[in-house]
Amino acid sequence: MHAVGVNSFGGPDALEVVELPDPVAGPGQLLVRVHAATVNPTDTYVRNGARAEHQRKDPPPYVPGMDAAGVLEAIGDGVETDLEVGDHVMAIVLPDGAHGGYCQRLALPAGSVARMPAGASFAEASTIPMNGLTARLALDELDVPTGGTVAVTGAAGAFGGYCVQLAKADGLRVIADATEADEQLVRDLGADIVVRRGDGVAERILEHAPGGVDGLCDGSVQNEALFPAICDGGGFAAVRGLKVDAPRGIHMHRVWVSRYLEEQAELDRLRQQVEDGRVTMRVARTFPMDQAGEAHRLLEAGGVRGRLVIEL
Repeated sequence: MHAVGVNSFGGPDALEVVELPDPVAGPGQLLVRVHAATVNPTDTYVRNGARAEHQRKDPPPYVPGMDAAGVLEAIGDGVETDLEVGDHVMAIVLPDGAHGGYCQRLALPAGSVARMPAGASFAEASTIPMNGLTARLALDELDVPTGGTVAVTGAAGAFGGYCVQLAKADGLRVIADATEADEQLVRDLGADIVVRRGDGVAERILEHAPGGVDGLCDGSVQNEALFPAICDGGGFAAVRGLKVDAPRGIHMHRVWVSRYLEEQAELDRLRQQVEDGRVTMRVARTFPMDQAGEAHRLLEAGGVRGRLVIEL
């Protein structure tokens, strides 16, 4: 099979099309013929050497990718599932060595795979698993009661956008940030109140939640600067491993999507919410395998709205 990976760490041009052995579905696994894989910031760390110490336990090539969508090709021994060979599926992938989303075939734990939303393209479905499950985990960790208020920073981005939509589906009031150019997008995602993003956003959030919000999802990675926006004893969901002692009894939740790697029910719940119109799939642009480097280049330049997807 073909895959996209790196034999030597470097910039976007380090990505190349490589050949790898076809995997098989082992016990407890499903084999997926991948047709689309979404590009995430974590993928750039696999490529540029930021994770080199971890990766050196395996020989190159190193294949990035945490999301995949395609066709179920085989079901391993011991798997109990209502999925059938030929079904269109989506999956979350833990990239390790040559095993990453940018592969034409993947053998994955059955709990990492769910049926695609009805009517979705492979590219659209591939945008759901990693960021959708990360947002789901963040909100589950915050555990804000129905009717409570959450703030979301980086709301126009992938993680932030899912946080807005899933929080609304949970019956929460949402205060989200946006630039002037992204304000309508964030409103369309369902935010009740939109404040201008950037320095001082905590104070702008407080104007609409004088006692502080019950929970905050920090998609913009502003970290401690956002603590003033949270009520005493509220919650802060950090997606980049922030390790600080928060003031005023604020509970810190370090959100690692690997905890939901095999939570198939949660992935299937996202499928249902897409079909119900509660969650939006946003594809900015697709790329063939030999242009994966351009996808990484655009992602690192910033400002992409929607997801960049590699078609395999």
